Amino acid sequence: MKTKTKPKTELSKINYMNKLALPIAIIALIASISSFFVLNSKSDLVYVDVNKLIEGYKRTKVERDAFSKKADVLKANVDSLITNWQNELKNYEKERSSMSKKELGLKQELLGNKQQQLNNYQQAIQKQIQEEDKKMTQTVVNDINGYVKEYGKQNGYRVIFGAGGNGNIMYAEDGADLTNEVLTGLNKQYEGK
Repeated sequence: MKTKTKPKTELSKINYMNKLALPIAIIALIASISSFFVLNSKSDLVYVDVNKLIEGYKRTKVERDAFSKKADVLKANVDSLITNWQNELKNYEKERSSMSKKELGLKQELLGNKQQQLNNYQQAIQKQIQEEDKKMTQTVVNDINGYVKEYGKQNGYRVIFGAGGNGNIMYAEDGADLTNEVLTGLNKQYEGK
């Protein structure tokens, strides 16, 4: 009986394929191991401490200083009006005994109206101060949010959590906290560097 032998060209192809299989397998193994380490070297779960960002952001101080000056002017105006009203009340108390009933009634009505106007004005100023504070805070928060979004995109993060100190992130590895990196970049961007 004659055994069939494969033609020489087929054998050489099989030998050639067997020789290629090992290097290809090694290259594939190296590629998969390196991609595993590259992909897992940066955690997918990272966060920033929002309170530290707000407090450390240089624009926050600038905005707060401007807000404080504006609020101080408004409060000084209210204080001046209150002092004027109190002086009028003191004068009324001094002169009260020499006034007629009609004059007393008119002066009391005038003082009451002024007090009501003063209370309304004081409430309006407080509301304006609160709105200015919200606007200032929102400006700072918008800056921070915009920067964190761009930072995340540029550095390949899918999600960056914001911790606010109220227990929403109870524990994280040190490498997961991006606060200092983000704050440094945020301040450089604000200063135009």
